Amino acid sequence: MADEGWIEAREDGAALALAAGGRWLVSSAAALDRRLTSLDQAVAPRAVRTIRIDCAQIAALDTVGAWLVLRLKAALGQKGAHVSIENLAPRFAPLLSQAEKYRPVAVSTRPVRHRGEGPIGWLARFGALVMGALIHVVDMLSFFGQLSHSVWDVIRHPRRFRFISFVSHVERTGVSALPIVGLLSFLVGIVIAYQGADQLRYYGAEIFTVNLLGVGYLRELGVLMTSIIVAGRSGSAFTAEIGTMEVNEEIDALRTLGFDPVEILVLPRILGLVFTLPLVVFYVDFMGLLGGALMCWGALGISIPAFLHQLQAAVGPWTLWVGVVKAPFFAAIIAMVGCYEGFNVTRSAESVGRLTTQSVVESIFLVIVADALFSVIFSVLRV
Repeated sequence: MADEGWIEAREDGAALALAAGGRWLVSSAAALDRRLTSLDQAVAPRAVRTIRIDCAQIAALDTVGAWLVLRLKAALGQKGAHVSIENLAPRFAPLLSQAEKYRPVAVSTRPVRHRGEGPIGWLARFGALVMGALIHVVDMLSFFGQLSHSVWDVIRHPRRFRFISFVSHVERTGVSALPIVGLLSFLVGIVIAYQGADQLRYYGAEIFTVNLLGVGYLRELGVLMTSIIVAGRSGSAFTAEIGTMEVNEEIDALRTLGFDPVEILVLPRILGLVFTLPLVVFYVDFMGLLGGALMCWGALGISIPAFLHQLQAAVGPWTLWVGVVKAPFFAAIIAMVGCYEGFNVTRSAESVGRLTTQSVVESIFLVIVADALFSVIFSVLRV
């Protein structure tokens, strides 16, 4: 019994004392788990208000043993008792404190009625979703504050700006993305021109296919499609890269060395994408109009000079810039969400995959919301 971990209940007046001793190690975890389970079931709910776990006789303790002690405390606490851990040797206190960060929860063997059953359950679930969304928004605003502080530090000390990293992200998010976004834009331009001409043919207004293509692409479709592609391509990469660094404890190493992870990892990515996306939007607009022009030439017999003349008459002086002005804001949203979710990754591969997917969904949602706000603003300004 001295070599293995043990625990026994002792009456102590109005309180219940649980004396623990021996070696609480992984080698005896199975036997300890069975003993703790039976002990937990023996303590009647609400029968004992105060429970003391006396650890004075524990001779050895590892992470598994500390987790078992904390799980017992959580299980008894769920029954309404006030539980305290006492007389733990000072050399074991840091290990118990570290294990407590993972918050062991009690595992109940009784059937649990799901809260989702009935109107009250649906209301509770809806309230939990709303509160989770609000907390998420507050955390993202806090991350934006950290980013703003890092930007101000770099402005005051320009030598701290990592120019090589900035250029690398410009190349990765911009130059490397040109083939795929150019091909997709070219094909989408063909599809829009074909579908528009097919509908306008009934009214004998095929020439206005150029108007549809030019205004739609330059104002909305070009920047929106580019942002969605970049969110799926670069935003997810930001989350996966920073999340993997979080899993490998590389970010903790940066903090230990006195470096600011936001300044080193986030700032070059955001500024690189903000600089790149407007240029990519120019390229996407050109490829989309090129695809539409070739389709109009082949299907409608509209020559390239006639296409350009009609396009010049259709678009106003602000038509192109309406789309380009949105690009830096969309880029900042995509990069910030991707980096923010990367820092939220816990030390598991499942968390990396889940938050990578979540960052893409959030980025696309916020980009569309921002695009709607820009539409309202430009409508008020009559641009």
